[in-house]
Amino acid sequence: MTFLIFLLACGAAATTGVIFKPGEWYQSLNKPDFTPPNWAFPVAWTTIYLLLAWAGYRLTLLPGSEMLLALWAAQIALNTLWTPVFFGAHRLFASMVILALLWLVVAVMVVMALRLDVLTGFILLPYLLWLCVAAALNFSILRNNR
Repeated sequence: MTFLIFLLACGAAATTGVIFKPGEWYQSLNKPDFTPPNWAFPVAWTTIYLLLAWAGYRLTLLPGSEMLLALWAAQIALNTLWTPVFFGAHRLFASMVILALLWLVVAVMVVMALRLDVLTGFILLPYLLWLCVAAALNFSILRNNR
């Protein structure tokens, strides 16, 4: 049951991608050569959300994970906020700030999780790696689309 609660939170975050689609505005942006193909985004995010739910569930089983669970809540809130700010409001700088905060929260989560439970830390690592790509992409779009 606990896993389903985390999966529901991830599903709520994913819903913003259905509501605020990239559309013509995103297609018209000057994007870097390393931009992943469009099909890669739903594949990556589906995988990441499943891993996030699993990591959240594992954290509930570990004594001393209270701070990590608070960080989990912070990252899902920031994750949910980014999509409407970027794709909905077209606020490139604000979305970069949100993404930088999200990256920082997830980086701290990975380090803390690795100390508490190595497997949970490794479960979170693909998320951090994808956020590195997302941050580079967001920054490049910000820089090249004034």
